[in-house]
Amino acid sequence: MGFLTGKKALIVGVASNRSIAWGIAQAMANQGCEIALTYQNEKLKKRVDKCAIACQSTIVIECDVASDEGIEKTLKRLKTHWDNFDIIIHSVAFVPRKALDGNYIQATTRENFATAHDISSYSFTALAKAAYSMLNDNGALLTVSYLGSIRAIPNYNVMGVAKASLEANVRYMAAALGPERGIRVNAVSSGPIKTLAASSIKDFGKLLDYAADSSALKRNVTTEEVGNAAAFLCSDLASGITGEITYVDSGYNFYDKGPN
Repeated sequence: MGFLTGKKALIVGVASNRSIAWGIAQAMANQGCEIALTYQNEKLKKRVDKCAIACQSTIVIECDVASDEGIEKTLKRLKTHWDNFDIIIHSVAFVPRKALDGNYIQATTRENFATAHDISSYSFTALAKAAYSMLNDNGALLTVSYLGSIRAIPNYNVMGVAKASLEANVRYMAAALGPERGIRVNAVSSGPIKTLAASSIKDFGKLLDYAADSSALKRNVTTEEVGNAAAFLCSDLASGITGEITYVDSGYNFYDKGPN
């Protein structure tokens, strides 16, 4: 019996079996959690359907996090399967590809700045608002961040600013949801992983190599490792942890390898 047996989790952001959200879904299912997955659009549905089968889930629902109406529709459909649930995983980020290339000032526009914050940060709050009445007391919410929230990473640009917003969002949400309902809110800050989303970042291969060389463990992390940490943070084993950003990056965030 796993440490998430008896729990139910809505996982938003699975795009393929290479995504971080999928690593989290697998880890949670392995620990006995009942899973519901969402897909962004019909183009991705077949991929998500396969992921659902792999974690023995029969719940796959469309979710457009750019729209309050879309999120409400998702929760309304989820209500036909579950009266309540325990966990929300938010693994969603987006900005147009052109914003992830070159000089931050030149690449950033008012429009893509707003888009990055709306999809990558506000949507976490929007999901919590829409799901509040269905969430069980002492539940858990978790999102996925990256070191670009506190460091200027080449080509990460406005997405780093949005991730900083997301991490602040975690703290404010934790303060809002904890006192009355005991709902915890945390984030995992993953090291770079070769996912579909990451392919949008210019020179991402170089970033992977640098992160591995500059980490304490001298390697990159896997979606499985991020998933395991996320599963723990959403479990009762982490009942005293909220408002935290937990790094799962082989020690890259703290390690200074010194001069070559």
